[in-house]
Amino acid sequence: MDIRSQIAMVFHLDKCIGCHTCSVACKNIWTDRKGAEYMWWNNVETKPGTGYPSKWEDQKIYKGGWEKKDDSIQLKSAGHLKGLTKLYHNPDMPTIDDYYEPWKYEYDSLFEAPEGSDQPTARPVSLITGNPIDIKAGPNWDDDLGGSPDYARNDVNLHNISAEDKEAMFQLERMTFHYLPRMCNHCLNPACVAACPSGAVYKRGEDGVVLISQEKCRAWRLCITACPYKKTYYNWSSGKSEKCLLCFPRLESDQAPACMHSCVGRIRYLGVMLYDADKIKEYASCNEDELIDKQLDIYLNPFNEDIIRKAQKNGIADSTIEAAQKSPVYKFVKEWGLALPLHAEFRTLSNLFYVPSLLPVIGKMNDGTYESTSENLWGNIEETRLPLKYLANLFSVGDTNRIALVLRKLMTVRYHRRKVTVNDIDAKIVDTAFSETGYNAEIADAIYRLTSLVKYDERFVIPPAHREEAIEMLNSTDDHKGETGFGEKKGTRRVF
Repeated sequence: MDIRSQIAMVFHLDKCIGCHTCSVACKNIWTDRKGAEYMWWNNVETKPGTGYPSKWEDQKIYKGGWEKKDDSIQLKSAGHLKGLTKLYHNPDMPTIDDYYEPWKYEYDSLFEAPEGSDQPTARPVSLITGNPIDIKAGPNWDDDLGGSPDYARNDVNLHNISAEDKEAMFQLERMTFHYLPRMCNHCLNPACVAACPSGAVYKRGEDGVVLISQEKCRAWRLCITACPYKKTYYNWSSGKSEKCLLCFPRLESDQAPACMHSCVGRIRYLGVMLYDADKIKEYASCNEDELIDKQLDIYLNPFNEDIIRKAQKNGIADSTIEAAQKSPVYKFVKEWGLALPLHAEFRTLSNLFYVPSLLPVIGKMNDGTYESTSENLWGNIEETRLPLKYLANLFSVGDTNRIALVLRKLMTVRYHRRKVTVNDIDAKIVDTAFSETGYNAEIADAIYRLTSLVKYDERFVIPPAHREEAIEMLNSTDDHKGETGFGEKKGTRRVF
């Protein structure tokens, strides 16, 4: 058993309001440089929708992630032989049109335009070519109501949704929205690391953060192809690949990543998980219907004396073990079974988990009348505004039973708290909910506490950094601002 520690995250989607504060915080700190204008290491997508870059979830187009082959796995579009054939021509990558061409506005023309009969305007100008452009896309172009016919109806997760459910989803887009914040998952089995021919992409041993060495990067860009979440980007100015670095200079000084610190809805949680590295290949190679169970099984109980002893023997510090015991991520993922990975079928064993939204029920058309009443306060789980099948396509490899169980658990907490605060729910309903989910009043109160009344140091349980393990700490974090945030830049900078 090879026990290691991993920084993991949970996003509670019931609390996301789609304000994009997280994206702006990340953009201002890390990607405000030439060549990085189109990069959004953190972005928030509106679902249903095609996302950023467009249709990133469709691996028939981009061929990212892993695929099962016999008793093992292989990269879909990279590897030793495949990679060599694509070093100089790689068609399985998103183009700038799949992202968007970044632009700015000529605000100077508003103040410097000569006197005339026409109102001066600030034309959009491309940040890549410097020429005027017609804006056709953006990092969340389909935000809320924008472009629903073109974007929402082309969501790849709708492939097995009934026509009736689809139509109901598109009509309700006028009333409610479902947001999906995304960032690098810092996976246990990262395809980007396996695909890189130069060994520039690596996973830090002390906390599992995935980084790209700017010294070793040779711009082969196979990491972009291999990442199924499309969270690795190419800097067209420096000729290097870049990605989210989980604000590791902040983590090493006991600060939460900028996107998490600035989150208005407080949807983000960060903590340490212990896992068995010896099981990665076996669990990533399992059958598709076992992927969720296997991934959850790879994370170990930090309270188990045998696990603690083996972790210490493997060099994990006592402070890290203590942080794992206090980790909010462990509670959401392992203890309460509320958080699930996004698209586990990519087989990267991602360390970013989501608590699905418990949306209100949808109405039905009866004899030309829109009927939205229900027998109880929240209606039936099967009639949530996002169909169970859609949520299952996102978070449980198509298993609607698992999604239904998570939503029932969330509903149980609401029933219990409604009973405590308002007392307008029959006690039998609460007792039945407890018996069906395995929860009790103590667990429900703990979930409510960590969801609604949580403090900063409970959302972010960051283990103390150890200088003997983190060589990056020898460099001043201020020196990284305006660069890429890791390593030193060497080589030729492109000039256009």
